[in-house]
Amino acid sequence: MNEVMLSLARTFANLKSGKVWLYVLTPALFSLLLSVGLAIWALGWVVQQMMAYPPMTLLVGWGLVWLAHILAYLGGWMAIFAIAYLTASLLAAIVIMPLMLKHLSDTEYRDVAAMGKDSFVAAAMNSVLASVIFIVAWLLTIPLWLIPGFSLLIPLLLMGWLNRRTFAYDALSMHATAGEWQEIRTRQKAPLFMLGLTMALLAHVPVIGLLVPALAALSFVHYGLEALRRSRGGAIVTIEGERV
Repeated sequence: MNEVMLSLARTFANLKSGKVWLYVLTPALFSLLLSVGLAIWALGWVVQQMMAYPPMTLLVGWGLVWLAHILAYLGGWMAIFAIAYLTASLLAAIVIMPLMLKHLSDTEYRDVAAMGKDSFVAAAMNSVLASVIFIVAWLLTIPLWLIPGFSLLIPLLLMGWLNRRTFAYDALSMHATAGEWQEIRTRQKAPLFMLGLTMALLAHVPVIGLLVPALAALSFVHYGLEALRRSRGGAIVTIEGERV
C-alpha cells in the first residue's frame, strides 16, 4: 500500500508541470465533449431501449413505472459515463502514455534502463483487448445492478480492473524485460489492482473524474518504473549505448 501512496503522491506532484497538464487535459476535454454529445443525442434512445427489456418491463407490469424510468435513466447515464471513460482511457493509453513515459524517463527515472521491447502495436492491442473485455463484462453484469449497492460496486471493480489491465503493461513494456514484467505482475498483483481501484474511485468525483484517465496512466508509470527500479536492486543505467 505504501507503493500505491508513493505513486499517487508523485502523480499529483507532477501537476506542477505545464507539460503534464497538457497531457492530462487532452483526454479530459475529449471525455467531456463525448459525454455532452451522448447525453444530447443518445440518452433518450438508450432509455427507450432499456424500457423495452427486463427488468424494466417487469417493473412496468407491476405498476412501478416511475421506478423503471429512474433505473433506465440511471443505466443510461452509467452507460454514457462508461463509454466516455473507456474512450478517454484508450486515448490516454495509446497516445498520452508514451509521451508521459518519455517525459518521466528523461527526468525522474533516468537511472532505469529501457530493456524491454518498445512495441506500439503490442501496447495498443493490449488496450483494445482490455476495452473489449470491459464492454462484455459491463453488459453481462447489468442485471446484477438491481441488487442494492451493486450498481456502484460493479462499475468500480470493472473500472479498477480496466485501469490495471490497460496501464500496467503499457507503463513497463519499454523498460522491463519479459521476465521482469511477469515477476512484477505476479508479485504486485494486489497493489496494482488497488491503484486501479483508487483511480476508479476518483473517476466518480465531479470535475476530478474527467482528469482520471490520464492521471491513472501517469500513476501507473510511476508505480511501474519504481517497482522495476527496486526489483533490480537499484539503478541500471546505460553507458555509451551499453546496458549494464
